[in-house]
Amino acid sequence: MKNLLTLSGISNSEAITLLDRVQNMKTKFGTPDFEPTLAGATVANLFFEDSTRTRLSFSLAAERLGARVVNFSAAGSSLSKGESLRDTVATITSMGIDAVVIRHQAVGAGQLVAKWTGLPVLNGGDGAHQHPTQALLDAVSLREYLHESPLGKDLAGTKLLIVGDLLHSRVVRSNVDLMVALGAEVTLVGPSTLLPPGVHTWPVKVTTDFDAAIATQPDAVMMLRVQKERMSSAGGGYFPSVGDYIRQYCLNPERYERLGEKCAILHPGPLNRGLEICDQAADGPGSLILKQVNNGVFVRMAMLDLLINGDEN
Repeated sequence: MKNLLTLSGISNSEAITLLDRVQNMKTKFGTPDFEPTLAGATVANLFFEDSTRTRLSFSLAAERLGARVVNFSAAGSSLSKGESLRDTVATITSMGIDAVVIRHQAVGAGQLVAKWTGLPVLNGGDGAHQHPTQALLDAVSLREYLHESPLGKDLAGTKLLIVGDLLHSRVVRSNVDLMVALGAEVTLVGPSTLLPPGVHTWPVKVTTDFDAAIATQPDAVMMLRVQKERMSSAGGGYFPSVGDYIRQYCLNPERYERLGEKCAILHPGPLNRGLEICDQAADGPGSLILKQVNNGVFVRMAMLDLLINGDEN
């Protein structure tokens, strides 16, 4: 495995192997068995989009493994002076880089960087296309919640709702690829104006009725943020008003009560409390939101180790 750019086409056995690798990394960390397997390596974080949790998570992951981290932000860089993406990447990687993490607004940016550099490349999010480590941390968190001993387990039969701005979300695309491969029964819920083109050909159920979806008694619900920054204006014409969206698609206290406390609640963050999720759901006993953040570091540790060292560890 040279790069991690997409989860499209991943098999059940491949998915379980990746999740188990993360679980083993998490188990070893903080024990005498843990080794800084990237000591002496240098990882470049190339972030061409704003990010807090993802960039910090990748940085912490690399540092925990003993790597040096070079952080690049597009703001104030030579890109503002007209330098091309290819020249920027070439300049940075010529400094002696062992792996690249890239987050970019253009679909396929990671593939280009892998082609240009020949280095291991990890996709930290490309446009509305893929965000593989986010899906992995979601699956790790959900698997831990459902299975006391998660190693070797998949998510067969698990009913998962993914709700919200499906059109602009790279999280939903990676999650559909991974969760379906793991055997989960995925239902996508959102306004008809925020459904991706061709979504009815995906291996999922699709509905615009959140309340009807809740009535199916899902095991887990993942709420997505309304990505106003990807819309042409504040509402983008994708729904009549914020109030209308809240009425139909917010996981409010009444909907949360109908789900029951055993239902796992996920969110890729950042949260817009009161818009897509209420405090009770975000902070309740079934909330995996902070566990997702914590597991994100272990996912990125495991994937960086895999890309740089291969299957040696």
